[in-house]
Amino acid sequence: MAGIVIKDLVKQYPGTQRPATDDISLTVQDGEFLVLVGPSGCGKTTLLRMVAGLETPDQGRIEIDGRDVTDLPARARNLSMVFQSYAIFPHLRVRQNIGFGLAMRKVPRDEIDRRVRRAAQVLELGDYLDRYPAQLSGGQRQRVAVARAIAVDAKVLLMDEPLSNLDALLRLQFRAELKRIVAQLGTTTLYVTHDQAEAMSLGDRIAVMRDGRIIQAGPPMEVYDNPTHRFVGGFIGAPPMNFFPAAIVDGRLKVGGQTLDAQPNGFAGRQILVGVRAEKVDVATSPADGRLRARIEVVEPTGATVLLTVRLEGHVLKVQAPPGFAAQPDTDVWLRCEPGSLRFYDAETGTALG
Repeated sequence: MAGIVIKDLVKQYPGTQRPATDDISLTVQDGEFLVLVGPSGCGKTTLLRMVAGLETPDQGRIEIDGRDVTDLPARARNLSMVFQSYAIFPHLRVRQNIGFGLAMRKVPRDEIDRRVRRAAQVLELGDYLDRYPAQLSGGQRQRVAVARAIAVDAKVLLMDEPLSNLDALLRLQFRAELKRIVAQLGTTTLYVTHDQAEAMSLGDRIAVMRDGRIIQAGPPMEVYDNPTHRFVGGFIGAPPMNFFPAAIVDGRLKVGGQTLDAQPNGFAGRQILVGVRAEKVDVATSPADGRLRARIEVVEPTGATVLLTVRLEGHVLKVQAPPGFAAQPDTDVWLRCEPGSLRFYDAETGTALG
């Protein structure tokens, strides 16, 4: 296997106001599964394509397995790629599709057969080798695309939104399969998605991108629990992190006319943003000391929880209540944030404080 080192990578397309990637540096460790996640247009696919050799950076360098590949063509980088559109050939049977990359490299026929059978076994495609793609489901076609990528036994596996064409149930099923397969192979993997749930569930680490830059990179739960920027907290999580303004008065947090049961260290006299996850807010139907009164606007039973949209001092929050929680719109509830669950951000820049 091999690691990937990306150093000071810049790419700007003609006629655009800002770079698609803006001085990005990132290391993917040997055998690591790293997910690039962010909204459309943030530069994640451009970054992947530069690693693949399908785009040329304006500046910076790319190393794979300690070798500078910045100016090498894709075929010389010893990597394989899975595309969003499957990119399998409808006129070829499954075994021919899986072995296509090997045939292009003029690998001996016996070796192609051996690798195709191995890849088909890993992807549970052994019973479909003689079928055409039209005879397969969407999930099976995507498995063919992954089997073709792993059959070439490349040092690096690149994936560009490979699950986006699947329906919700198939995506959930194949996501678990893909995680098992990549863990079994131990191949260094760089994966692109706009789906934050997909990123959280798949990656050993995730790198959150916005406007051509990496805003935060780290293990999924570290990024989830401690976002370093308001954008990260608002993008990662379903529902996203809640944010509301507060002021520190006499060492206490004031939210409008109410006092929050928290004592932040420092930041005296500052206007700040408080961030808290929906599941870190305890909801009650009666008042108590240290709780904030809020008004319910929407009640959404989801089975495992009841998701409440509430208005607190003019600001909308999402909070989770236990199943069966007695809640109706246009009634009051009282909120208490779990100790240690609050995160504080600069009201102007959105960056984490402390």
